[in-house]
Amino acid sequence: MAEEEREERGPMRRRFGRRPRLCQFCAEQVIWMDYKQLDVLKRSVTDQGKIRSRRETGTCARHQRMLAKAIKRARHMAMLPFATERFR
Repeated sequence: MAEEEREERGPMRRRFGRRPRLCQFCAEQVIWMDYKQLDVLKRSVTDQGKIRSRRETGTCARHQRMLAKAIKRARHMAMLPFATERFR
């Protein structure tokens, strides 16, 4: 019965449309990311210590590569933890 009602109303439509994401670093015209900018780097790391994906953050491929490299450098310099205390 539910299928018949669905056919009468037409195809199912999504409630919310997909909004195009703009890279925050492109908007700020960032040329180089520094491993010492911990406030920027911490926003791109999950609570487990994983680097957030492009799909989650909305960054472009170029800036995602720069971001990952900066996070890895900051981890190596002991400015960011590799994992949280809970997972060690």
